[in-house]
Parts: sequence; C-alpha cells; structure tokens
Amino acid sequence: MTVSLDDVRQAAERIAGRVRRTPVIEVAPGLTFKLELLQHAGSFKPRGAFNRLLSAKDSGELTAQGLVAASGGNHGLAAAYAARELGVPARIFVPETTPAAKLGKLRTLDADVVQVGSEYAEAYQAALAAQGESGALLVHAYDQPEVVAGQGTVGLELLEQAGMFDTVLVAVGGGGLIAGIATALGDNAQVIGVEPVLAPTMHRALDAQQPTDGSVAGVAADSLGARRLGDLAFEAVQRHRVQSVLVEDDSIVAARKQLWHEYHLATEHGGATAYAALLSGAYKPAAGERVVVVVCGSNTDPGTLI
Repeated sequence: MTVSLDDVRQAAERIAGRVRRTPVIEVAPGLTFKLELLQHAGSFKPRGAFNRLLSAKDSGELTAQGLVAASGGNHGLAAAYAARELGVPARIFVPETTPAAKLGKLRTLDADVVQVGSEYAEAYQAALAAQGESGALLVHAYDQPEVVAGQGTVGLELLEQAGMFDTVLVAVGGGGLIAGIATALGDNAQVIGVEPVLAPTMHRALDAQQPTDGSVAGVAADSLGARRLGDLAFEAVQRHRVQSVLVEDDSIVAARKQLWHEYHLATEHGGATAYAALLSGAYKPAAGERVVVVVCGSNTDPGTLI
C-alpha cells in the first residue's frame, strides 16, 4: 500500500479549517524553520488524526463508540483533540513513562486516559485489544494511509510558504511525518530523516532493507519511541530516496536549549531533534544550500528550559 500526492492533496482539502497553517520563519540566510510546534495540541499530529476521523466519518466507520489510540503522548493529544472537536469519545492508551506535561494536557481534552506498560509498543497492544472489544475506530499514530496523508500537508504548505529550498530536515519516530512530507515534496527537495542514536527506527530499516524491531531509549523516546518504522514510511522513504542521519542525546539537549535561548521556541526533545542534526554537524549543508527544519512539537515542561 502506498500514499500518493493526490491522497495528500485530498487530505489538505478535508482538514482545511480544522488545523492551523503554521508559519515559517527565516532565522538565518538559507535556514528556515517550519513552526509546526504551534499546531493545535502542540504538534503536527492533528493533521493525520483529523484526516483519519473525517475520512471514517464520510465512510460511516466512525460511530458513537468513538476512537481508540495508542501514543507516547503527542498522537494521543491530537486524537483526543480531534475527537472532542467532532463530538465523539476517545480512549487513549499511553505508557506509564509518559511525561507529566503530556498527561496533564490529555486530561483536559475529555479523553479516557489509560496508562499501561513502559513504552509505546505495549500501549499499542492494549489499544488493539480495546478496539477489538468495543468496535471503536483505531487511529494509528503513524502507519495508516489517512494519517500519513494528513501529515503530508506540512509538505504542501512548505511548497507554498518557504520559497525555494533544497533540503528538509525531519525528526523520525514511526515515520508518519517523514513519509507524508516526502510524498508531498516528491522531487522538489531532498528529505533527510533525523533520528536519535538510541531510537534509530528508519536507519535500522534502511540497513536491513525492511522495517525491523529494536530497542528505544533516550531523551526523545516519549515522542520518537516507536520500536519499528511503519510499513508506509518504509515504502515512502525508499521511493523518495530519503537519507537518515543520527544524533546523540547530548546534541538533542543542546539543540532544545538553543531553540529556546536564541529563538524563544519551547520545544520538547523530539521537536528539537531535526535541528540537532545541523547544530551538531551530523548534517552539513553544502555551500549555498537552503535548508528547512521542521520544528514539530512543544509538549514539554517549560520550566526545564530555564
């Protein structure tokens, strides 16, 4: 199964008015930020959640049972926000390690929040079991066509907003965002996936030539903590020749601090991961190369930035 550019364009039409068209800012010559941390619920995730729910509403799959979802935090926030906006119940499964900042926000969105296990994979298995029992709609964090197409609307906006650019740096967890952006951009720009050394899902899949389970850890594990790259993402990154670079936790921490001190952007660690590739030299642009960094998440305790 693949997600096409037409799927992304249809998603943009479907979710118009439901999500924010987030701004871009040129922070230095040749360097632009796409501020997806300003999206509803604090990350890019509502794009995919709304597209999944509205598609299911059109087809009759979305019922009074509402939805179930598993999340490290951001997808749960997005799914709960979209469910509340559409007037259906949401049951969100998250690991017991989910940061308090994300848990607190989840509980303000009228969702039934269930904590289980120590990582996303365990929460996902619990969500699958609950979906089987209730018949609610499953909204996957990254490996459903509607979700990937929704995330791809970030790429469509970049084509309209950012002028000429050569490269887009995108943080990777399960791969929904990078799959969508690569599909939307096609041959218009190269897309680089940036992953923590301790959670290299895409890097591992490219090495093995297939999605492969592995351990996840580190400062960004709450948002980039999928054990395995999604099948849709693997197909997309292969088709669009997406490259992977790895960054150490220390570089992610430093990038998060600089985003705050230099630009007053309060990001979570996952939201700073793409920028860490530039700051650490893991990705070195060529002379004159025009780079966009997707700053993708802000669900964090701002007190930890001071």
